[in-house]
Amino acid sequence: MDFGLQGKTALVLGASRGLGAACAQELAREGVKVFAAARDLDAIRDWAAEFGDLVTPVALDMTDAGSVSDLAAQMAAQGIDILVNNSGGPKPGPAKAQTPEAWEEAWAAMAGPIMKLTSALLPGMSERGFGRIITIGSSGVEAPIPNLALSNGVRGALAGWSKTLAAEVAADGITVNMILPGRIATDRVAQLDEAASKRTGKSVEDVQASSRATIPAGRYGKPEEFGAVAAFLASTRASFVTGSMIRVDGGMLRHL
Repeated sequence: MDFGLQGKTALVLGASRGLGAACAQELAREGVKVFAAARDLDAIRDWAAEFGDLVTPVALDMTDAGSVSDLAAQMAAQGIDILVNNSGGPKPGPAKAQTPEAWEEAWAAMAGPIMKLTSALLPGMSERGFGRIITIGSSGVEAPIPNLALSNGVRGALAGWSKTLAAEVAADGITVNMILPGRIATDRVAQLDEAASKRTGKSVEDVQASSRATIPAGRYGKPEEFGAVAAFLASTRASFVTGSMIRVDGGMLRHL
């Protein structure tokens, strides 16, 4: 299937590893010029070598307002067709244990930068009559995950923002969607498994076995499987898909 993405440009946040890197790689395979943003530029260069000039590492520290502003101005001038919003997850913990400062820090690192970058790039997309805003969320948006209160709360707010924005820009040829990963085999999921092991006293292997037992597919997902969904949502073929949340979780969430 031709995704119609040759010659398009993309900005992918958190692209040094994990889901962000997977999305950036799949877009590059479709002929997209990808600006891959993260703090660890060396990690991007490691995986980007096979794509040649299609991938350009760019510096971004989402906890630094100046870094976010600088990248927003740079990318707005560049002209971006596809924005993949992605942020790291906050520390695990229950809702009742979170301080106001913890909530403010989580918002500043996970939501504020995403909204700022999106707002900076939307005018150019509207002028060109084409745009794709794809935000990586979490299955916790639909079924809150125990002991991940900060993630559940902030990503839930992003879901409401994404749905609202989708209706506002659809007539301009811009689609706005979220992808909700389940248990994908990334460093972040490995960290959560280790945290669960320490919290429960179970071995990491037992924690992982318990997690796999909740997934009808019987396994953790592969990053490239997730990236392929992002590439489709970015495509011209997906021009009538907007305001949606797409699960990539092997059937883990059972409700409609």
